[in-house]
Amino acid sequence: MYTTIVDPRSLHEHLNDPAWVVIDCRNDLTHPDAGERAYALGHIPGAFHASLEGVLTGAKTGRNGRHPLPEPENFMRFLRQAGVDDQTQLVVYDDGGDMYAARLWFMARWVGHDAAALLDGGYAAWTDAGYSVSREAATPRGTTTPGVLLVRRETTTEAGEILAALGTPHLLMLDARSPDRFAGQNESIDPVAGHIPGAHNRFFKENFDERGRMKPPEQLRAEFVAAGVAAPERVVHQCGSGISACVNLLAMEHAGLAGSRLYPGSWSEWISDPSRPVMRE
Repeated sequence: MYTTIVDPRSLHEHLNDPAWVVIDCRNDLTHPDAGERAYALGHIPGAFHASLEGVLTGAKTGRNGRHPLPEPENFMRFLRQAGVDDQTQLVVYDDGGDMYAARLWFMARWVGHDAAALLDGGYAAWTDAGYSVSREAATPRGTTTPGVLLVRRETTTEAGEILAALGTPHLLMLDARSPDRFAGQNESIDPVAGHIPGAHNRFFKENFDERGRMKPPEQLRAEFVAAGVAAPERVVHQCGSGISACVNLLAMEHAGLAGSRLYPGSWSEWISDPSRPVMRE
């Protein structure tokens, strides 16, 4: 069972295995239809596509961030249509060195499916290896197995818990945004610049090497410790809207630092309430 990453060769060996399901998560924050266009131009044979707004994101209220988690039942419906059941090895991918596949990886674990792994290097690694691609959309398989939803795990936290823990050692906020956005110097997406007071910065792209592959576990572990991680269970990941933060969470799991959580609303939810404190530096 693969639970963090899987290499292209292993996926290729199981491409026709009915116990393996592949999901294409390529998306673009600024172009909502970019992922579907990329999928139509070519994807790993048999892969289903998960859109950012249709699958990876739930309903917005104006107070729950730009990309809130969907209702678990809606996400489970998507997984069942793809043929996922309790015995399925789920493989997710994006362009490589990106954040969208990690979001779906997190969501699978959130609803209790551990056998989920990121394709190391993503679609670029697949094509670089010379493996075939397809333009044929995957046919929904469907499964009547109800046991995919094992348990909705406590893998998230909310703004109230974070607010109560400010200034204490109980939580370590790890912000996955770029250093300039973290510092409030170049906020190009959200209406307020800065970060949650006391948060540490770990840009999600630092988890990948120059080829878009995940760094070795021992290197990741050393880097997270250097970023202030001492007790993984006290770490809460956030970013702008709960997408790129999932890369840090996955990387910590890959490094053997298990037990951290996600703040799904992240910065975009935090700033929706002007009474919450903001720091700039």
